[in-house]
Amino acid sequence: MKDIQEITEALIQFRNERDWNQFHNPKDLALALSVEAGELLEVFLWKSAGDANKEKVKEELADVFAFGFLLADKYGFDVKEIIMEKIIRNGEKYPVEKSKGTAKKYNEL
Repeated sequence: MKDIQEITEALIQFRNERDWNQFHNPKDLALALSVEAGELLEVFLWKSAGDANKEKVKEELADVFAFGFLLADKYGFDVKEIIMEKIIRNGEKYPVEKSKGTAKKYNEL
């Protein structure tokens, strides 16, 4: 938890030093997150996963995380808590005995 809080605080400080909070409303943060996720996908476009530039993956993934953390902060979400809750919900939807080794969606198990 401390690491997540430290990261979020660093992102907020960076943003505030540049007076960018005015642009960081939830809608625009969600849009930016989607754009960065698209840029992450672009790193893999037309190549095998092994041929993707690992440094570009790292860079784009950091952007995805950054906007995700900032969006969570806007809503007062505890990142660790919401992820742990999602893991529990996914465990209910994808019990090991039905989902192990298959990529089927929960409603097809």
